[in-house]
Amino acid sequence: MDTAWYLEILEHEGRSLADAAEQAGPGAPVSACPDWRVRDLLRHTGVVHRWAAGFVADACPAPRPMEEHPDLDGPELVAWYRACHGALLDTLREAKPDVECWTFMPGAESGLAFWARRQAHETAVHRWDAQAARGSDPTPVATDFAVDGVDELLRGFHARRRSRVRTKEPRVLRIRATDADAVWTVRLSQEPPVTTRDAAGDAECEVSGPAAELYLSLWNRLPVPKVTGDAALAELWRQTSAIV
Repeated sequence: MDTAWYLEILEHEGRSLADAAEQAGPGAPVSACPDWRVRDLLRHTGVVHRWAAGFVADACPAPRPMEEHPDLDGPELVAWYRACHGALLDTLREAKPDVECWTFMPGAESGLAFWARRQAHETAVHRWDAQAARGSDPTPVATDFAVDGVDELLRGFHARRRSRVRTKEPRVLRIRATDADAVWTVRLSQEPPVTTRDAAGDAECEVSGPAAELYLSLWNRLPVPKVTGDAALAELWRQTSAIV
C-alpha cells in the first residue's frame, strides 16, 4: 500500500467525519466512547491531526505532547476540525518521501509512510463513530483497507510494551478474514502479544468474519463476528485491548 493510497482514504474519511459530526450535532453521544459527545470526538481527532502533522512538518525526531483541546463548539468547532484535517493533508502531500521523524510503531518505510497510514486509520475509525452518532448505519470500510488496519493493530499497536492484552500462561488466538486472504496468529503471554501473518500451529480460539467487521470489532466498535474455541480469549481482547 503506497502513501498516495492512504492519503486518498484520509481525505475522504476526514471529510465524511466532519459531515457526519455536523449532521449529528455536537451534543450527540458517541457509543464507542461512553464519556464522549461528538464535540469531544472532533476536538480529539483535530488535535491528533495537528500533532501528527507537526512531526512530519518539523522532521521532529523525538516524542512531544499534544496540545490542549480547543474551547470551541458548534459550527466553529466543525470548521476548526476541517482546517486541521486540511492542514494535515497538505503537510503529508508536501513532505519528502524519505522524511525522518518520530514514530511510535515499528516497520514503516519512512515517517511519512507511518503517519499517512496511522492517520488514515485513526480517521476512519472516528468517522465510523461520528456516523453512528448521527443515528444512521455507518458507511462500510473497504476490505483491503480493513485488512491493513487489522494488521496495523495486531502487529503494530499491540506489539508495543503498552499493550495490556496479557495472559498468565501462553495462549494462542487466531484472527481470520473470511473475505480476504488474511489470517493472523496472536501468541499471548505475560509479555506483549506476538503476532504473525500466518495460520501456523493450533489456536485455542479463532475469531473470524469479514475483514471490515473484524477491523471494527477489534477496535471495539462492533461485536465479534464469530468465535470458535475458547471464547474467554475473545472476551479478554474486548476487556483489555483499548489503546492507552
